[in-house]
Amino acid sequence: MITVTDLSLNYSGTPLFAHVDLQFDRGNCYGIIGANGAGKSTFLKILSGELDSTSGEVSILPNVRMSVLKQDQNAYDAYPVMDTVIMGNQRLYDIGKEKDALYAKEEMTDEDGLLACRLEEEYAELGGWEAESSASRILQGLGVGTQFHDTLMAELDPRLKVKVLLAQALFGEPDLLMMDEPTNNLDIDAVNWLEDFLLDFEGTVIVVSHDRHFLNTVCTHIVDIDYGKIKMYVGNYDFWYESSQLVQQLVKNQNKRNEEKIKELQDFISRFSANKSKSKQATARRKLLDKLTVQEMPASSRRYPFVGFTPDREVGKDILFVTDVSKTIGGVKVLDKVSFIVGHDEKIAFVGDNENAHTALFKILAGELEPDEGTVKWGQTAAFSYFPKDNTPYFQDCEDDLVQWLRQFSRDPQEQYLRGFLGRMLFSGEEVNKPVKVLSGGEKVRCMLSRMMLSGANVLMLDQPTNHLDLESIAALNKGLESVNCNVLVASHDHQLIQTVCNRVFDFTPEGKLIDSKTTYDEYLARQREQGAL
Repeated sequence: MITVTDLSLNYSGTPLFAHVDLQFDRGNCYGIIGANGAGKSTFLKILSGELDSTSGEVSILPNVRMSVLKQDQNAYDAYPVMDTVIMGNQRLYDIGKEKDALYAKEEMTDEDGLLACRLEEEYAELGGWEAESSASRILQGLGVGTQFHDTLMAELDPRLKVKVLLAQALFGEPDLLMMDEPTNNLDIDAVNWLEDFLLDFEGTVIVVSHDRHFLNTVCTHIVDIDYGKIKMYVGNYDFWYESSQLVQQLVKNQNKRNEEKIKELQDFISRFSANKSKSKQATARRKLLDKLTVQEMPASSRRYPFVGFTPDREVGKDILFVTDVSKTIGGVKVLDKVSFIVGHDEKIAFVGDNENAHTALFKILAGELEPDEGTVKWGQTAAFSYFPKDNTPYFQDCEDDLVQWLRQFSRDPQEQYLRGFLGRMLFSGEEVNKPVKVLSGGEKVRCMLSRMMLSGANVLMLDQPTNHLDLESIAALNKGLESVNCNVLVASHDHQLIQTVCNRVFDFTPEGKLIDSKTTYDEYLARQREQGAL
């Protein structure tokens, strides 16, 4: 389907990747992974023809129809939702409009009639008569109801716009599908539908994603961008990860054995090189030493922060009691008579599409928002730390550098300690002198996680903590939450994180009612499917 030959890309004379040779075949799904800045989206743009490479070529078989997930949410604001989706096959859409213009004429010439016949034939071959029903099926599968299908894109909520653009990319059975972060801002129902769609898709899929569960579910191959190279591996993300870790360990073990052997030979040579009876042995060992090299580990672009939480004390039996809490925001009731008790060792996942309910409840629990009715009571031994969905107030108009910013949350004010702590969170050298107001989204999230780690809290509340994080940081956060011995309340769309961390699930209906399930996330989803809710 696609052949990449000796592809290279330089930025200002510095190679981003070089000498790339790859083959993408029909029927496979390729997941592109790599650290932030490694060039994942850039490589996808080169494959799609949006960007030119410095050297090499990308060859696509003739008559292949390629579909690319658009990133500009406002590009189709002047069009209705249905038209926007059908534009996923631009030729089909253009024929439909041309036909309509012909039939709208008061009088058609013989030439018009012949053109209409040719257009009708091509329209039928492209599936034009089923276009609206096919587009509607995809839209509804992604959670865009029929009431929106004739709505102008400009009038849609941004989260619905994302789904419409995804529907556009999926429409019309393309041969080649390219998507950059397709699961961003999708609810779990839409992600599940997309996974099923791609598993049945007969063409070629090339996708960039930070969603580990998604990559594991749909991918047949992993394309890894690292060390300035791009390599392809058979298998899903977990298979790639385990294999790469094994290779790294094998190299480390070999290096260690070589280092030990080199030291042994050096000791022998230094002791016996002056001894005539041993000089031949020393010479032989010197020759062996010359052949031994300590293989340096490649300088990977991947960097894993350390995310670890240490509560100052263990939480007691009485942790949190929420009774009949209700809240209306902007005329919409987001919480309706919500009641629950948090028990010892419980880690609770907030899931589902009603994110307004999640955020409102977190703010009420943190004391930032008053309920309209109901009560919240924390246990005497409970000490919480809160990671808000919107961290803007912590950084906006703040002139502090990283060290100064972190000092306000630390019991140890020493700069050496703070620099060491920031280093473990991937802020090293002169980076710690940057003003926090200019940090990227991912860097701000790592700052907020640092603040939580310094708190010593025994109840952690996190509202969408994986937003803006790369795969390595998500994996580190996952590990930290999984291993911590305290209560966790976390809202996230990351399937793997909430499945491996949580033992209780909160979902909220559109009316703000709580669905409380004391089970794992996968068990909850299985039960929902049995009941026909998914």
